[in-house]
Amino acid sequence: MVNKLIDATEAKVGVSIILDGAACTVKKMDISKTGKHGHAKARIEAVGVLDGKKRVLVVPGHERFEVPTINKNKAQILSISGEMASVMDLENFETLELPIPEDVRAEVELKPEDTVEYWDVEGSKVIKRKL
Repeated sequence: MVNKLIDATEAKVGVSIILDGAACTVKKMDISKTGKHGHAKARIEAVGVLDGKKRVLVVPGHERFEVPTINKNKAQILSISGEMASVMDLENFETLELPIPEDVRAEVELKPEDTVEYWDVEGSKVIKRKL
């Protein structure tokens, strides 16, 4: 459900865009000047919101990118089995099975009854941090 399109020159640091079919957050942005007969070029370095992969590309300044819809929700952990957690959304009490990313597992120890923040990025849900 992409609602908005932006030009490459509008993709500032911290903005989320879709690159290679994945939602990414822009970490670095460089715009070159226009030439005598050419267009401005934008060099974008971005990191995937869900997978953490770094993506770098150079595009014309008038290239358009989709801006993904990211919903941030709170949930309580019901149980943990391996890399998956069973959580209950604190707004609508829906039970979900969500993956726990490697960086979250390394940062904090999650246990049942902890409150976490999970992100819904274009239909894909993942736990992002412990509250």
